Amino acid sequence: MKVLISGARGLIATELIAQLKALGHTPISLVRSRPAGENEIFIDAKTGDFDAASMEEIDAVVNLAGATTGRIPWTKRYMREIVDSRIETTKVLVAAINQAKNKPKVLVSGSASGIYGDRGDELLTETSGRGDGFLADLAHSWEEEANRAQTRIVNLRTTMVFSKRLGALGKLLPLIKLGIGGPLGSGKQWWAWITVEDQARAIIHLIESNESGAFNITAPEPATCEQIIRGLGKALHRPTILKVPAWAMRLLVGVAADELLLCSQKMSAEKLLGTGFKFNQPSLEEGISYVVS
Repeated sequence: MKVLISGARGLIATELIAQLKALGHTPISLVRSRPAGENEIFIDAKTGDFDAASMEEIDAVVNLAGATTGRIPWTKRYMREIVDSRIETTKVLVAAINQAKNKPKVLVSGSASGIYGDRGDELLTETSGRGDGFLADLAHSWEEEANRAQTRIVNLRTTMVFSKRLGALGKLLPLIKLGIGGPLGSGKQWWAWITVEDQARAIIHLIESNESGAFNITAPEPATCEQIIRGLGKALHRPTILKVPAWAMRLLVGVAADELLLCSQKMSAEKLLGTGFKFNQPSLEEGISYVVS
């Protein structure tokens, strides 16, 4: 397959590209600078500058573009960038798909667990209602734009990604390694998680399937913030006794504290498992071992 990938230099896309190549597929990267090779295509989503004719030879589109939500603090200007970088790219890609005579067989488009908002201990499936907040509104709008594509559509409700390159744990791991890390807030909030290896494998699985609609891209073993941080500390042989109170998180991080770190999202992987997908790291212990090995 020829697979067109936006956000190609990000954490998930880098792993996806490596896996696609290993399977004999041809990943084609969308880039925002002058293409450096034949498997790169220029895009400027703000101006709509994109060679729509290139879509005629594409078998699948994976839309992972978007400014990172991990950059703190979220100023009003940066929150606008978080939104625009996703919505504008999705609009350009959807327009090119709809214009193509030989359309890609599938659009696999990013979304996020944030669509559910803060839901306590509720088990969240793909049929659970939309939540409240900035990320819930963003994910809803992102999915709406993707759903305009005239092809099979899969929306990836992505969550915390465990990676050897740190990823979502980038600011926590160094503190844990120094022995000064600990649970955030109450520590009882549910943090859905998945390894980057399984994230990329799930994307390829959904490309190759006939599935459509929203999918929770999360490991099947739910875990709380405290369980994840204690597990990392145990694996690294470091104490994790210093709790960070919620008020301090809000003071240091701002609005992103409630949206990213203190909110609770206990996500179900049953729909993905029901398609026959098998995780390489299904348990929290295996996920942590993947990170620290």
